[in-house]
Amino acid sequence: MTAIQSDLFLTPSPMRRGSAVALLGLLGALLLRVALGAEEMEGGWMVMLIAMAAAVLWVAWRLWQATGVRLVLTEEYLREEGGRVLCRLDEIEKVERGTFAFKPSNGFLIRLKTSGARVWAPGLWWRFGRRLGVGGVTPAGQGKAMADVIAARIGGAGRID
Repeated sequence: MTAIQSDLFLTPSPMRRGSAVALLGLLGALLLRVALGAEEMEGGWMVMLIAMAAAVLWVAWRLWQATGVRLVLTEEYLREEGGRVLCRLDEIEKVERGTFAFKPSNGFLIRLKTSGARVWAPGLWWRFGRRLGVGGVTPAGQGKAMADVIAARIGGAGRID
């Protein structure tokens, strides 16, 4: 007899991941092209465009790294597959995934009971204060299922708005 696995996974979509990184890379390349291609541009504008291109390319690289792991919902935690804990289930106040909730695309928002450090894994999740946004380049169905399971596991206080 095999043990029943109760973990739930939220896996970034390879197509969304690739297209997001490609679009950011294209934007970075275009910014560099404009900065280095215009002969009559003043030095300040050129420096600003090069800095913007570097920032966009850095975000593309961070998005590629961050979306290389899945999120795992266990009986106690919501965590990355590598082990970094996003939150404990007993820290969750409620789950929001309504149309007007400030949440990532195809995802949901978790309101925590206490504030945490600001952390951002582009395309996968972010945390600012008491808000934890999950989603981005993830499939909508998996995000909805995970939000429903979290709300069910934390009981009545975890209503979905």
